[in-house]
Amino acid sequence: MRKVILALAVSLDGFIEGPNGEYDWCFTDQDYGITEIVNRMDTVFMGRTTYELTLKMNDIGIEGFSKLKNYVFSTTLEKVSRGSILIKNNSKAEVERIKNEEGKDIWLFGGAGLTTSLINLGLVDELILAVHPILLGKGTPLFRDIQNRIKLKLIDSITYSTGLVSLTYLIE
Repeated sequence: MRKVILALAVSLDGFIEGPNGEYDWCFTDQDYGITEIVNRMDTVFMGRTTYELTLKMNDIGIEGFSKLKNYVFSTTLEKVSRGSILIKNNSKAEVERIKNEEGKDIWLFGGAGLTTSLINLGLVDELILAVHPILLGKGTPLFRDIQNRIKLKLIDSITYSTGLVSLTYLIE
């Protein structure tokens, strides 16, 4: 069975974007393992806000991102761009179906609402967090409204000279 893997950047105080939606604090001076992450995946899950952001960002600057099969989870969108698949209802059944298909792992790319929903449904298998050495103070928290305590097992950590720390956890 394929894994759903949340992989994203987070500030040390737990925010995935600043108070105005900014992400200019994310390091882009080197790869930070992103190529390895993309090579593990053939599918990406994202919510409406993240999807709309990626439309403006021209492949979001990640090599190979546009080659991933793209699922957009939204109850408000009526259609998505060619090459994307809209999931409006029954997210649990759809994610379970996709996880059971043949293929590589699935990248849960964003955002916070979709992340919360999939974690609360028990559908996320692994977390790869690129913890940036910055305190934003305000913004969109990565985790909010998690319903139950979730135990994690650290399986990898990489420290970069810039102070960024990549942490990989399995959800137990």
